[in-house]
Amino acid sequence: MSDMVIETQGLTKQYGRRRAVNRADLNIRQGDIYGFLGPNGAGKTTTIRMLLGLIRPTEGTVRIFGRDLRKERLDILRKVGSLVESPSYYSHLTAYENLEAQRRILGVDKSRIDEVLAAVRLTKEAKRAVKGYSLGMKQRLGIASSMLGNPKLLILDEPTNGLDPAGIQEIRELIKSMPDQYGMTVLVSSHLLSEIDLMANRVGIIRRGDMVFQDGIEALRARAAGKIRLIVSEPEQANRCISAMGCPVVLEEGRLLLEAADDEMVPRIVASLVEKGHLIYRVEEVRKSLEDIFLELVGGGSSL
Repeated sequence: MSDMVIETQGLTKQYGRRRAVNRADLNIRQGDIYGFLGPNGAGKTTTIRMLLGLIRPTEGTVRIFGRDLRKERLDILRKVGSLVESPSYYSHLTAYENLEAQRRILGVDKSRIDEVLAAVRLTKEAKRAVKGYSLGMKQRLGIASSMLGNPKLLILDEPTNGLDPAGIQEIRELIKSMPDQYGMTVLVSSHLLSEIDLMANRVGIIRRGDMVFQDGIEALRARAAGKIRLIVSEPEQANRCISAMGCPVVLEEGRLLLEAADDEMVPRIVASLVEKGHLIYRVEEVRKSLEDIFLELVGGGSSL
């Protein structure tokens, strides 16, 4: 049996001449926290709406739990919880009353309300009217609402939008606990790489509707692997010397950049240069940040 929870093939949404999503292939396994990244307007929410059956794809297929969403939409969505954009409530009702109204529609046991309120740490605030809640509390209540039906898949669209640092941390820690504590697979979209880096094990990056990266978070970090920069006397001669030692090197503006030097190669290169009379002014590691990698993938002019 496949462990894939979400599989899309050629998923496309066209609005007139504009392709909001262009042949996206998503692969999300059971137990993943899948970070869906991209600048605002890249196609994240459109993709999520297609995954939830809220809009119909122009082309392509969506399979959730190994089943075709077009053919078995209602049965599939009973196992899916979601929070898309801002959660909506009856503001004059308490959190408990809001969840009770939803519970009756879902037909789940009443004890489930207390369980989800405890999960999002709102038990003590359950009898307060929602209109008095902070933005972070409302977001947590939205997640509680998405968990009420005990879903196997949770889809959260920008759940930390507009929150202060404390609120962001609360939501992040809650999401991180979901696979192990509640057995849920989570797809969480964001335009903030720093947040996804702290909670996701897999990442998909979308740019202008095109998927430009999909792999484990470690593969993304590997792209930020450091290089070694040498500042030496007579850099052109040093360049030839390093090349003769079999280490890829680039000469840029009088500085040497070692492309693939390991921990043992660097001291050997330095010793060889010193032996040949070169002065070594500086040896430093040059490492791209994950934000640099993200900007390279989505285009440097795009907003984070």
